[in-house]
Parts: sequence; structure tokens; C-alpha cells
Amino acid sequence: MQIAVLLYDNFTALDAIGPFQTLSALPGAEVVFVAEQAGPVLDDTRSLTLVAGRALADVARPDIVVVPGGPAPDVRNRAVLDWLRAVDATSTWTTSVCTGSLLLGAAGLLEGRRATSHWLYLDALKGYGADPTGERVVFDGKYVTAAGVSSGIDMGLTLVGGIAGDEHAQSVQLMIEYDPQPPYDAGSPEKAPARIVERFRAEFSA
Repeated sequence: MQIAVLLYDNFTALDAIGPFQTLSALPGAEVVFVAEQAGPVLDDTRSLTLVAGRALADVARPDIVVVPGGPAPDVRNRAVLDWLRAVDATSTWTTSVCTGSLLLGAAGLLEGRRATSHWLYLDALKGYGADPTGERVVFDGKYVTAAGVSSGIDMGLTLVGGIAGDEHAQSVQLMIEYDPQPPYDAGSPEKAPARIVERFRAEFSA
């Protein structure tokens, strides 16, 4: 089972690493990091680099496609969009985390489908014909979209459970000790202090 994790300049690291950590535990999994050109790719902090071992042209038929998000994914990158459409034709699962769903939408893969993204970008999904929802992980056929950043771990575990069974997914969860007990209850716009939510909305609009 080949799992292709897309990398591009300014991606968010946990969007890629969360699914990688969980999905790589699937039986027979081969995880490949891919980008337009093989080599180092900088994340959105500009201080962390992941290496794409393969170029897009070298990965033609992955079983699972993972598209991480970033602050401003280039939804006009023809090479990436063409690759997404091509591999989606034969993939078993096409997935995204955070604003990665905007790339799937720009590739025309989410039209008429329920999907999610980072809470600040949900409205943007409508422009691609998707039906946005604030759920943390959304399945619509073979398309699986996850909300912001950390939800990629949930998406990966859910997919592992669907492919390899609940016990295998529970084993993965235990081994990575994924037992969230955050010090603050501010992980969604419904729970965070209103002034913080409004500050981010204002900055995003600007």
C-alpha cells in the first residue's frame, strides 16, 4: 500500500506528520513524500525542512493521497492540481488536512461533496462547489478531509481503523500515546474566548 504525502513550499508540518505517523503503521505501508521536484521543502515557519524523496512525476498510482495545508496553498499550481487529478483517478483514498482541502477543491475533486478545512477557511470551500462542515473529520465516498492541523492525527487514526480494523487503530493510538488533555479548552472557535476568535477573523479578513 503506497501512501503519498504531498509537500509544497510553506506547508504546515503537523498537517503532513500527523497522518504520516498514524498511516505509516498500516500493514504493508510504504510512505513516500512527494513534491514538484525531489529535495528539501520548507514549512510555513521557514525553519523546518522535510525532504521529498520523489518528484510528482515519479508517483503515479498511490493507494492513499495525503494533502497537507498551509497558510496560503497555491490553488493555481497547475503541476500540483494536474497530479492530484491524475492520482485521484486510481487512488483508494484521497485525503487532506486543514487547507489542503482547498487544493482538492481547486482540482475539482470536492464538487457536491461534504468537506471540512481550517475554521477560518470553511467559506472558501463553497467556491469549489463543496458543502463545508465544521466537523473534525469528514468522509464522503473515498474523500476524507480533516479540519485544522491537529485533526490530521484523528483523520489518520480513523482511516487506519477503517482499513485495518479498530484494534489495530487502537494499538497505533496507544503506541503514540495520543490521549489529548490540553491545558486550555480553546481548540475551536466555539470554545475559545470570543475576543481571540474575533482577532483572528479580523486579521484573516485583512
